[in-house]
Amino acid sequence: MARRRSQTPPPPDFEENIVDIDVSEEMRGSFLEYAYSVIYQRALPDARDGLKPVQRRILYSMNEMGLRPDRGHVKCARVVGEVMGKLHPHGDASIYDAMVRQAQPWAMRLPLIDGHGNFGSLGGDDMPAAMRYTEARMSREALLMVTSIDEETVDFRPNYDGQETEPEVLPAAFPNLLVNGASGIAVGMATNMAPHNLGEVVAAARHLIDRPDATLDDLMRFVPGPDLPTGGKIVGLDGVRDAYARGRGTFRTRATVQVEDVTPRRKGLVVTELPYGVGPERVVAKIKDLVTAKKLLGISDLKDLTDRNTGLRLVIEIKNGFHPEAVLEELYRLTPMEETFGINNVALVDGQPRTLGLRELLQVYVDHRIEVVRRRSAYRRRRREERLHLVDGLLVALLNIDEVIRIIRDSDDSAQAKQRLMQIFELSEIQAQYILDTPLRRLTRFDKLELEKEQETLTREIAELTAILESETKLRKVVSKELAAVAKEYGTPRRTVLLEASGETKTAAVPLQVPDDPCLVLLSSTGLLARTGSRDPLPAEGDRSPHDILVSVVPATARGQVGVVTSAGRMLRMDVIDLPRLPPGAAPPSLAGGAPVSEFIELDAGERVVGLGSIDDSGPGLALGTAQGVVKRVVPDYPPNRDEFEVIGLKDGDSVVGAVQLDSEDQDLVFITDDAQLLRFAASIVRPQGRPAGGMAGIRLADGARVVWFGAIDPSRPSVVITISGAAEALEGMEAGGIKVADYADFPAKGRATGGVRAHRFLKGEDSLLLAWAGPAPARAVSPAGKPVPLPAELGRRDGSGERLPTPIAALGGPLGSAPPS
Repeated sequence: MARRRSQTPPPPDFEENIVDIDVSEEMRGSFLEYAYSVIYQRALPDARDGLKPVQRRILYSMNEMGLRPDRGHVKCARVVGEVMGKLHPHGDASIYDAMVRQAQPWAMRLPLIDGHGNFGSLGGDDMPAAMRYTEARMSREALLMVTSIDEETVDFRPNYDGQETEPEVLPAAFPNLLVNGASGIAVGMATNMAPHNLGEVVAAARHLIDRPDATLDDLMRFVPGPDLPTGGKIVGLDGVRDAYARGRGTFRTRATVQVEDVTPRRKGLVVTELPYGVGPERVVAKIKDLVTAKKLLGISDLKDLTDRNTGLRLVIEIKNGFHPEAVLEELYRLTPMEETFGINNVALVDGQPRTLGLRELLQVYVDHRIEVVRRRSAYRRRRREERLHLVDGLLVALLNIDEVIRIIRDSDDSAQAKQRLMQIFELSEIQAQYILDTPLRRLTRFDKLELEKEQETLTREIAELTAILESETKLRKVVSKELAAVAKEYGTPRRTVLLEASGETKTAAVPLQVPDDPCLVLLSSTGLLARTGSRDPLPAEGDRSPHDILVSVVPATARGQVGVVTSAGRMLRMDVIDLPRLPPGAAPPSLAGGAPVSEFIELDAGERVVGLGSIDDSGPGLALGTAQGVVKRVVPDYPPNRDEFEVIGLKDGDSVVGAVQLDSEDQDLVFITDDAQLLRFAASIVRPQGRPAGGMAGIRLADGARVVWFGAIDPSRPSVVITISGAAEALEGMEAGGIKVADYADFPAKGRATGGVRAHRFLKGEDSLLLAWAGPAPARAVSPAGKPVPLPAELGRRDGSGERLPTPIAALGGPLGSAPPS
């Protein structure tokens, strides 16, 4: 059986008093008290200084602790403890969070706290370090918030336990609410205010001081829109005007992005500024999710290169075949790189929450500042009057120093001396006491001069302060002048770009992917690849570099493929879209924007690219010529699922000298050998063969001779043959030799597998052709340094020796290389 619990009997005088209440009424009343507490004591800022109570208490406590910009930093935990113990008994987490935000340059336009350590990251993706690790002190701007607080400029009230006092509002020497903005969620209401530029806001406030009847349009000439700490762009200003007029409105913010060449082959989007409150981690995560879900196309890589030195830098690499501008529009539409900011200007005015427009916000601040300067001027005048009263009394004592000393010496005590001084010299009690407290060493002739100067200064200052207090116009001028000084010292240039346009996406105007338009793929003598539109002009005469000599040009489409033929008889597939496109409209266009072929394919040691071929061509096919005089036309039937395959079976020691995509069977195939023989014959007499075939005899070579050039020429076009002779040990025209330009029509056509005709007569000391080329006129030549070299103007005999080579030549070619006429 359970033991019965004993109960303490009530005292004899106890009277039971039970009150019946309505639970709904009790809940309603308790909730209203809670709501009022949240609205007035936590979530909403005061329209005068723009601070919530916890922010105000932090700055006031740091000022009282002496944590000014010229002092050292202290642990944030020390500040939090001081604020929580004396003024804000709501937990250390809320105090530290408010302190951290005031130290973040990406959250506030003018940070009020100078912090050391990890105070978080942009967008809140990285949490700040614990307050035992971070350090802080007041920033220079924070001093403006508390300046002259000790001159009775604001009212003080008891703290939560009545043992301390705290200011109801700070003097605020700049419009903090508009400059730094605010955000908070109360009960039944919220506030979200955008930061602005200090110089612009001060200019508007001064205009309102000078012209109290100024309209919103007048003020918006000074404040056209928010100036966000993270920069970016504001697209469309209609919402901004609504917010300035009614206190509520929305606008869109966009990241700042540039299109750059992130690699030699690809372009990318470089993000240097993000919308207000958006961090790079959030953008990166969203882009990765969209790419994985295949909702966002055209992105090949994403790198976050943000650091403390360079700042924000996101590099979004764009796949070849996609327009960067169109991908950027998709990023704006699908990711936080474009965000909507909703302005809700709710602040406390006379203790009541109100929704304020731009003019009302400025007016409340101006009225507050005028009241602060008035109270400060009154305080300063009173203190100067008190000091002047003491100085006047001390001057009386100096003028009658002997009598004062006698009175003091003859008095029984200090009280009697004070009374006699008051009676004899008609001094007040404060003046008499001050005379008695003054050391004798100050009663010298020099101190008398100083006191007279001080008396004059005090009199003048009192008059100036009185004039300010008695004239509303002068008072306003003082406020305006002080604001101008603040803006001059602390103002910074605007960071956010304002765009009037609505910023609607232009995806329809700029397609996401590059269309499969016809183009030309170009190969230069130095192994650079590029593509150009089929209607774009090709590089012509003018300033040029070595890669402006074209050795192969094949037609293709932007999203198609071409084949790269190597000296080993291999063909490698390559996507045309991966090639850099030459900018149209250049005069003359240059292949300087080309990319080395080594970036697209891998070559074995000693292997080089000799030409380009069309993959999907169904025409006459690809013509190949080897160093041992073999010729072959390849059937255009390449394996679709292989990126690399042979196009000719080479004998030991043989290599491909040239590869030409034929335009028609009416073209001539041309061999030029190092012993100065040239053979031309119709391409139609060469029977097409399959890829593994080894070809057939093209030119009959003498013992020890090799082919130095192979190509195709349209016999209906004016063409020339260029030959450069020299000693066999010379390197590609670097030694003295002869150069000759002959008319291609002078060389008769011969049958396949014959020796051809002589193309150059060697002089003494010459035994070989070092360079040769045949193609449409005008011919071109460049030096090893890439400078144009003039060629002989007159055509020589086909078997002549030409003239002495004036300048070393590294490459020969023409404006279209070996390509057919357009």
